[in-house]
Amino acid sequence: MLMENLRSVRVLAEVEAEGSFSAAARSLGLSQSAVSQHVAALEARVGATLVERGTRPVVLTEPGHAVVRHGRAALARLESAEQELAEIAGRREGRLRLGSFPTALTTFVPAALARFRRERPATSLTVVDDHLQRLLPRLDDGELDLAIVYEHPVLDTRTTRDLERVALLVDEFVLVLPSGHALAGGPVPDLAALARDTWVGGTPGSAWFQIVREGCRAVGFAPRVGFASDDYSAVVAFVAAGLGVALVPGLAAVHPAPGVTVVRVRAGAPARRIVAVRPRDAMPTASAQVMLEALAASTRPFRLRDTPAGGVTPRGAGAPAR
Repeated sequence: MLMENLRSVRVLAEVEAEGSFSAAARSLGLSQSAVSQHVAALEARVGATLVERGTRPVVLTEPGHAVVRHGRAALARLESAEQELAEIAGRREGRLRLGSFPTALTTFVPAALARFRRERPATSLTVVDDHLQRLLPRLDDGELDLAIVYEHPVLDTRTTRDLERVALLVDEFVLVLPSGHALAGGPVPDLAALARDTWVGGTPGSAWFQIVREGCRAVGFAPRVGFASDDYSAVVAFVAAGLGVALVPGLAAVHPAPGVTVVRVRAGAPARRIVAVRPRDAMPTASAQVMLEALAASTRPFRLRDTPAGGVTPRGAGAPAR
């Protein structure tokens, strides 16, 4: 039904984005009456009111939000299909839209981008910086061709599309302690050794701190959070000021700040699995394959290897300092 009315769906999406019929008309180069006609025709087609009239800014009804959400995804899929067909026919240069979370962008992604640019200089490359909670929906909606995400059993990473997953590395969490902390001299036996400490944690709903809480609960305690931030730089700064201890992903501790010591946990440290994902129903483009190969190479220095003690040790130039 909606496929027959995608032009009207695009108009409705613009009404939502702009907050009024008149602003949407200016943005689309249409008259205000034409915008109203598109919305009215779409309402007649779906048999429901899509816009709350008389509100400022314009508010969509629940059916209106559903139409826009699914419509945007359909529009993005059609645009991707057009791009793929044009690439196959040789009428358009290749394109790759890559999404990633911040700690990947500040560690292994730049080297992968540089390699990709050397090997595919004519490809249009777009990099989107976003948090985990938004990357998969953007992939679902067709805004991205490839996304770098992380997974852990405690996190909800469900998606509406069937995804191909390419493993990149296991990112073990490490302790960040004030340099004068009693346990800052070497590896910590397990997380339970810090059960009585004040912790620097994440805000409610924080993905990384959900992993931390689960790791602490697994060894018998709940971390007592005194200060919270989702900015790893702020977390480390709080620790450096002696306000608490923190457990952060290894990638977030590659370049520790003065006043802190980064140490590993001998047993029980949580870890997140970092993967590159793309829809299985998307065309397997040469650009995506080159990027996957570049990511595999750039993550190599950050990967972990087993040790005789049964834990894991960072290796390579990018390993966290101790």
